[in-house]
Amino acid sequence: MNEVKNGKIKKISGPLVIAEDLKNIKMYEVVKVGNLKLIGEIVELKGNEASIQVYEDTTGLKPGEPVEATGDALSVELGPGLITSIYDGIQRPLEKMKKEEGNFIPRGGNFPAIDREKKWNFRKILSVGDLVNSGDIIGEVEETSIITHKIMVPLGISGKIISIQDGNFTVEETVATIENENKEQFSVIMLQKWPVRIPRKYNEKLIPDELMITGQRVIDSFFPIPKGGTACIPGPFGSGKTVVQHQLAKWAEVDIVVYIGCGERGNEMTDVLMEFPHLKNAKTGETLINRTVLIANTSNMPVSAREASVYTGITIAEYFRDMGYNIALMADSTSRWAEALREMSGRLEEMPGEEGYPAYLSTRLAEFYERAGKVTCLSSDNRKREGSLSVIGAVSPAGGDLSEPVVQATLRVVKVFWSLEAKLAFSRHFPAISWLRSYSLYQNNMKDYFQNKQDNMADFMDYRNEAMKILQQEFSLEEIVRLIGYESLSDKDRIVLETARSIREDFLHQNAFDEYDTYTELEKQYLILKAIISLYNVCVETIDNNKANYETLSKLELRQKFQKITYQDKDFVKNLIKEIQFLNF
Repeated sequence: MNEVKNGKIKKISGPLVIAEDLKNIKMYEVVKVGNLKLIGEIVELKGNEASIQVYEDTTGLKPGEPVEATGDALSVELGPGLITSIYDGIQRPLEKMKKEEGNFIPRGGNFPAIDREKKWNFRKILSVGDLVNSGDIIGEVEETSIITHKIMVPLGISGKIISIQDGNFTVEETVATIENENKEQFSVIMLQKWPVRIPRKYNEKLIPDELMITGQRVIDSFFPIPKGGTACIPGPFGSGKTVVQHQLAKWAEVDIVVYIGCGERGNEMTDVLMEFPHLKNAKTGETLINRTVLIANTSNMPVSAREASVYTGITIAEYFRDMGYNIALMADSTSRWAEALREMSGRLEEMPGEEGYPAYLSTRLAEFYERAGKVTCLSSDNRKREGSLSVIGAVSPAGGDLSEPVVQATLRVVKVFWSLEAKLAFSRHFPAISWLRSYSLYQNNMKDYFQNKQDNMADFMDYRNEAMKILQQEFSLEEIVRLIGYESLSDKDRIVLETARSIREDFLHQNAFDEYDTYTELEKQYLILKAIISLYNVCVETIDNNKANYETLSKLELRQKFQKITYQDKDFVKNLIKEIQFLNF
């Protein structure tokens, strides 16, 4: 092996440090910079010089200080203890740092991400003599009250188990020993490391075919995302991107949530930290923090660590996916990540692309989102399991301009587009997701899902399509109303406008801060939509048969029951549907 020779600092430009005399160094290798041993990563090599992206504040560094090569790529530690933890962008444990160093993050601190002293109760699943391959689960640890941590055989190891035992172990103690066909023995511990820039291995990528229920009506019913899907939420300042992300993190029907605060305001991460330990999941009754990993790289933290934070988060998410869990990753926001790429690209004096972003912006975004998916996890053929990783990224275009490079590059790779609109937000309609500009390319998958897996909701997508048609008709009719007035419309057109108003106000509008309205189960969403469309069909049929006019239909007493319908139970909605079916004129 070539000996690595340490170098010294030649030049400092903010988070970029130029070092010289580093021999046998590799791209993306981690180095320790200066006397403080700040963590950095090699991002460019030119002759005798290496460009280093430093993930900590470089104030006080001086030319001539040493640069120490580690020989390792930027990696995350994976093992019991990840759930409920909050890390910075390079997986330093913020809570532990606070206990030991106070309220300010020390520079150059060496804090292991996983506690080395805590003992975990390991329960073996396999026995001595069993044959295993990479990815097979050999035992379990109860990490929280709702998450069982699966201990997997590390990549590159296969053979026969020659020792394994139950008991209490630290993450660095041997829980099993595996002997391969060449009689080589490997010790298996509960701690693994994985380079963040390399996707974790799996056997096969599958078609996402199961709805990720979020409890948000506009998402589940109109623009659904399956488990293993990708989505983006672009919108201007104040339109509710972060609130939507928080709602998804709270109520999405997944096993584990990884939430990345990438360059956003610190108070937004504070909201998560304050709420999640107290809010309870509707299904399990357990607090949300017991299924959450938080990555905090807020706007006042080093800008270059934003770039690392999204890779740190998605590698942790892939690790839990490989256990067979359904994972949702929230990245808020990828625009701040792209800004970090732009700053580092500028300091590296690279040729700028559109609006100063590096030419490889689209490639980096695609690489990130392509790590999502539903997969058959790495394992032996007789121990197959499936896991999924859904990635939802917020995008913060300047001035809400959806034609800017980050939004356009994101739209090329994601399949769900939830477009937030300032006009809706200013009119107090939340979630401010535009039903005219948003889309989901998973509609066909979801139609099969409802027909094959939800017997009592097989026609859900038919009602959804009818509602979308009515909203589009409303948009066209508004132009006519502005030109020649409401009185010029036919009775049928007026019914369209009345129904569209009901869809918007009685269904799409949802109060995230109301204890009851914040989450709506899927069956109730279906029933409300069915009630609205059923009344519309009855009214249209009545007008077509000249049995009543718009004035009569608009004064129906049951219309009042649609007000606050989302605050009623399912039985109320079912009885309302029966009333509509028995209407007689």
